[in-house]
Amino acid sequence: QLEESGGGSVQAGGSLTLSCTASTYTRSNICMGWFRQAPGKERDGVATIYTGGGSSHYPDSVKGRFTISEGTAKHSAFLRMNSLNPEDTAVYYCAAHSPGIWDVSTKTCGFKGYTDWGQGTQVTVSS
Repeated sequence: QLEESGGGSVQAGGSLTLSCTASTYTRSNICMGWFRQAPGKERDGVATIYTGGGSSHYPDSVKGRFTISEGTAKHSAFLRMNSLNPEDTAVYYCAAHSPGIWDVSTKTCGFKGYTDWGQGTQVTVSS
C-alpha cells in the first residue's frame, strides 16, 4: 500500500509538496512515480525516480517546475511542484513497482508498469 499526503489548494504561481511512502517493498531499489488525472482526461505521468540513488525523469510539461526526490525513510518520495498553474489541477497519484531489467541497468524509471497505487490527492490551482 502507498500512503500519500500533501494535496490542497493554491493560487497560480504557488507551490505544493506531495509525499508518498511505499512501505511494503523490501528490496533495496524500486521505481516510484507520480501521476495525475484531470477531469475528462487520461492519467499522465509527471515524475519518476529510481530509489536508492538513481535518476529522476519528467515529461516536458513539468520539467523545470516539478522535482521528485527521495526522503530519508526507505522508499519515500516527495514531489515539489513550483510555479503551479490552473492546468496543473488534477488528482495526483503516487505509484510504485519493482524495477525491470531496463530500469535496473539504467537506474531510471519510465511511466509504465506501475502495479501499486495510492488513493490519490487533489491539487487545485486557482487563477
